[in-house]
Amino acid sequence: MSRTTRCRVCNGTVTEFFDFRRQPLSDCFLAPGSAVEKEFFFRLAIGVCAECSMVQLMEEVPRENMFHEDYPYHSSGSAYMRAHFEQFAKRLISTELTGDSPFFVEIGCNDGIMLRALADAGVPSLGVDPSGVADLAAAKGLRVRKSFFEDATAQEILEADGPADVIYAANTLCHIPYIGSVLSGVTKLLAPGGVFVFEDPYLGDIVERTSFDQIYDEHFFLFSARSVRFMAARHGLELVDVERLPVHGGEVRYTLAHRGARQPSPAVAELLAEEERRKISDLPTLEKFGENVQKICKDLTTLLLDLKSSGKRVVGYGATAKSSVVTNFCGIGPELVEFVSDITPSKQGRLTPGVHIPVRPHEEFSAAYPDYALLFAWNHAEEIMEKEQEFRAAGGKWIMYVPDVRVV
Repeated sequence: MSRTTRCRVCNGTVTEFFDFRRQPLSDCFLAPGSAVEKEFFFRLAIGVCAECSMVQLMEEVPRENMFHEDYPYHSSGSAYMRAHFEQFAKRLISTELTGDSPFFVEIGCNDGIMLRALADAGVPSLGVDPSGVADLAAAKGLRVRKSFFEDATAQEILEADGPADVIYAANTLCHIPYIGSVLSGVTKLLAPGGVFVFEDPYLGDIVERTSFDQIYDEHFFLFSARSVRFMAARHGLELVDVERLPVHGGEVRYTLAHRGARQPSPAVAELLAEEERRKISDLPTLEKFGENVQKICKDLTTLLLDLKSSGKRVVGYGATAKSSVVTNFCGIGPELVEFVSDITPSKQGRLTPGVHIPVRPHEEFSAAYPDYALLFAWNHAEEIMEKEQEFRAAGGKWIMYVPDVRVV
């Protein structure tokens, strides 16, 4: 019998379609010698709501366990992502932030790429982020409120600063199970002619590419145009534009406005029609996705076992949150992957969540190239492979697992 729970958007029935079993916190990298018996685990399972079609986790991890002082992800770590945010900041400045005294609010500002670009253009801005990485933004002289964004937060910002012309969130909204409070706050804080723009991993791309590692503790929701439109309407907002993005393996940038304030672009109807044609939120489609996940996991572990038996060295590349799902669900530990190379100082010298593969600086990767590199950061493949041409010249090969397992 299928497991069910209540939808966090509409209180409808959510039916489970895949279980990734016992998983650790994806960004909790352990110091060697730490009390591993105290490591936090939860059941990572995912389902779809029969009423509003929102795909979501079946169980919620307390937000304080994930977004805290030691949160390790830095947006500015990728030159590609820096350019992505800076370009969009320029677009907002020329289209939405053109008034005499525009005001920009970013939910989940991280280390401040967007805030920096707007501040340099003289746009008054505020970042809202509860994690320790927000201190890096503040250290740059950017204005940051270190807290979770919800209805009460929005009211306080409104009273202090007035309404926002643009509220923006990148790879943040999908993290927030208490989405109703967030959208209530957005409705309250957003100026009558303003826009709420957010970009997150797209369910359609995840299903098409079987990029199952996009499903982890921090990604509570997997959005589609259909589910976002339904969710927005419950809070007096309207989906007025969508834009497909190539970043992070496929995202959509959604634009919401107060109901009736703007004419929806043709792109909205086009994406809704495509989703209906592909049936991306239908339970049979999602169950087939689960079958594809199982095949990828089997193929990947078989390849790694074969390489080990033939004496080949395999090293992981990119200690990403996504890699935690792959290694734990597929049972890939240090016996198959020697270590994981990562450029983030706060992760180096630690162990990956759950399976405890050592994380080492990039210098150890380049000092003695392995035979194969398992690319966990596959969403940055083009940027990484351009950077790692010497690895390829030395005979090194990349192992990919999205959309299928292959050696390149």
